[in-house]
Amino acid sequence: MVIVKVVKSLDDGKLTNQDQEQEEQHHQEPEAPVRSAGVVKMKSFYFFMLVFFVIFLTAGITTFVLAFGDEKAADIVNVKEDEFYNQQRDEFSKLYAAYDTLKENYYKDLDEEALVNGAINGMLEALDDPYSDYMNVEEAEGFHNSISSSFEGIGAEIQEKDGHISIVSPIKGSPAEKAGLKPNDVILTVDNKSLQGMSTTEAVLLIRGKKGSKVELTIQRPGVDEPITVPITRDTIPLQTVYGEMLEDGIAKVSITSFSENTSKELVENLNSLKKEGMKGLVLDLRQNPGGLLDEAVRISSLFVPEGKILFKVEDRNGSVKEYKSKNSNNTDLPLVVIIDKGSASASEILAAAVKESAQVPLIGEKSFGKGTVQTAQDLQDGSNMKYTTAKWLTPKGNWIHQKGIEPDFKVSLPKYASLTYIDPDKELKLSMSSSEVNTAEQMLEALEYHPGKIDSLFDEQMKKAVIQFQKNNQLEANGILTGETTLKLMESIREKLEKDDPQLQKAIEVLTKQLKR
Repeated sequence: MVIVKVVKSLDDGKLTNQDQEQEEQHHQEPEAPVRSAGVVKMKSFYFFMLVFFVIFLTAGITTFVLAFGDEKAADIVNVKEDEFYNQQRDEFSKLYAAYDTLKENYYKDLDEEALVNGAINGMLEALDDPYSDYMNVEEAEGFHNSISSSFEGIGAEIQEKDGHISIVSPIKGSPAEKAGLKPNDVILTVDNKSLQGMSTTEAVLLIRGKKGSKVELTIQRPGVDEPITVPITRDTIPLQTVYGEMLEDGIAKVSITSFSENTSKELVENLNSLKKEGMKGLVLDLRQNPGGLLDEAVRISSLFVPEGKILFKVEDRNGSVKEYKSKNSNNTDLPLVVIIDKGSASASEILAAAVKESAQVPLIGEKSFGKGTVQTAQDLQDGSNMKYTTAKWLTPKGNWIHQKGIEPDFKVSLPKYASLTYIDPDKELKLSMSSSEVNTAEQMLEALEYHPGKIDSLFDEQMKKAVIQFQKNNQLEANGILTGETTLKLMESIREKLEKDDPQLQKAIEVLTKQLKR
């Protein structure tokens, strides 16, 4: 997601009072050259008396009820309170009336803080915007950790859509990625608790947990009939967001996994290090990158877009458009290609669109996720937080990619085995069994060239022979049963094969090599 961080208290009245004071100062008469101390004291006295009177007026109403307590007094109080609220903000009179009614008449004591939190949460839910959300103190703390430091959990960006929680993208190297979670997987349950109707922050509290603890997700994958159970062991999700390596013939690859507070600094350090190793061209890998902080996207985009060129545009609700331009006069002149996929979202898309439209950098891979809105995360007085959509962002050419995504210049899909689902290592798959997990295992073995026979979901003799051969080649107990270490090794082997083959990366190297030869 694209997030603009705002740390400011929403203490009711403070902003309004400051505005009023500035307005009064602006219109007041010019001050006399000399002011007597007596006048200052008198004004201070009147000011404090006025404040006291207002406090007494508003608080004294309650005192009147406590002293007399009859129905007539209560009626008077209700009228006065309604009048007071209406004088302040007419649109909130209904809300105040509901709050007061519950507080006075509900059959048991109320948690007033929970009522206020619920009211704020209700307003944000009424926006029907999956990217706007209210976070209580505990949720807000987790949110800040996810964008500014390491945290413990499964490592996946999620969103709420149409009442369901779905995966935007697993973070590179995270337990979620290792477990085989994919973009657009819908999380049905967490430890058998349904997520139907939950907000993203509510879901995060269930999914996140201490390192080493286990959580079981039930997911529905597009194109797969049956739900899939995915057990995951939580781990520390690292602070590091940039990973660089030299590939071949002066070509380097840098992967950016998210846009956190130090990502641009990490990227510069990686690029400087790779230059010392002889980097002549760069493959920038934004696959499975769910986005993050907007200012980091601006800094990183400026590294690859010439000074003065447009990075992106922001359009507010009134239709006013502001252009953001590259301010880095020291941008790199390295030949560059960028890889994207359906897990590249938000800030990743800002970067991809900026280099494509303002620096003519080719994009390779699959169509991106398609998130074209900007959120502001604003801390409230008690440490809670509200995240809400403030604008939509447009590409340098004015395109809004929301729910559309960015099309690559060179479309390259991953092999079919890359989308195979997770197999539970705690289960035993053996001779004569038939299930969807057997089908998945058959496809994995076939991709690894162990030839289990017909892909028909039946664990037959040919399948058993393939499993035994796989076990022998990997120094495992050769019993022909797929479980435990054998299952984990099978899934690890598929990941390694994908990293080795990686047709998207191979295409990127091919395109970049042609650029270097020009």
